[in-house]
Amino acid sequence: MLKDKYIDYLTFEKRYSTHTLIAYRTDLEEYSCFLLSQYNIIDLLQSDHTFIRSWLISLLERKISTRSVNRKISTLKSFYRFCEKMGMLTTNPMNKVVSPQISKQLPVFLTNENIEKLFQSVDFGIGFKGSRDKLVVTLFYATGIRREELINIKVNDVSLENGTIKVLGKRKKERIVPIGTKVIGEIEKYLLLRADLIEQLKISNPNDSNSLFVTSKGLPVNPKLIYTIVHKYLTLVSSVSKLSPHILRHTFATHMLDDGADINAIKELLGHSSLAATQVYTHNTIEKLKSIYKQAHPRA
Repeated sequence: MLKDKYIDYLTFEKRYSTHTLIAYRTDLEEYSCFLLSQYNIIDLLQSDHTFIRSWLISLLERKISTRSVNRKISTLKSFYRFCEKMGMLTTNPMNKVVSPQISKQLPVFLTNENIEKLFQSVDFGIGFKGSRDKLVVTLFYATGIRREELINIKVNDVSLENGTIKVLGKRKKERIVPIGTKVIGEIEKYLLLRADLIEQLKISNPNDSNSLFVTSKGLPVNPKLIYTIVHKYLTLVSSVSKLSPHILRHTFATHMLDDGADINAIKELLGHSSLAATQVYTHNTIEKLKSIYKQAHPRA
């Protein structure tokens, strides 16, 4: 099938992440269902810009967020570019489709007080699970890595001697992120408990126990578990919405910038391909400065 060929192209040539592949496949399936139900069209190559616009309008009418709609547009743009490249199209229907404007939202982040309470007052528990959960939360805040990057860390990606972790980012790009002595201490504790667990479970296949973060059954952790861990502990220190692993990434970048870190260094640590993606964090700093100015200046 054409969709399968396209997904193979994204997988092996573009080297997209598993999360992105699932999103793109889902978008194509949704559009295919729309074409079939509304126009009795099975072949995506028979679509034109009017059908696509009709689908996008239906999504917006269903209160699908503008950001999600724009991602679906990106999926179709990529898909039809692929079809052009393969010589299946002479005219790209996406050429006449305009993306809706997204209202800019500042990244949500935790305060320094939230973070202090998280690591000083919250009880993560003892034993393997407690150590693992604390290290998960610690690494997100200490390095700003993404959820999938954390899941993909292998034991041999961690260099305690050098104080670094090798991370596999988007497009399979590797980068080295530094870790401090407190993080190293947490890793050392966790590795001892992890080794005991693996030995107790008598896992003989190295591939089953190579992931840094594993479940109590010795299997690699999954995205849902990591989300659950982070959400569980962040709800104890903050009431803001979307208490996900990504909020710790935002918090890392914001706190680094607030404390004077160079924005280009933050860009490299986050694994951003362009500075524009990192500059969004400067808005939080500017808003903070505005607030301080209004409170302190006699003529503000």
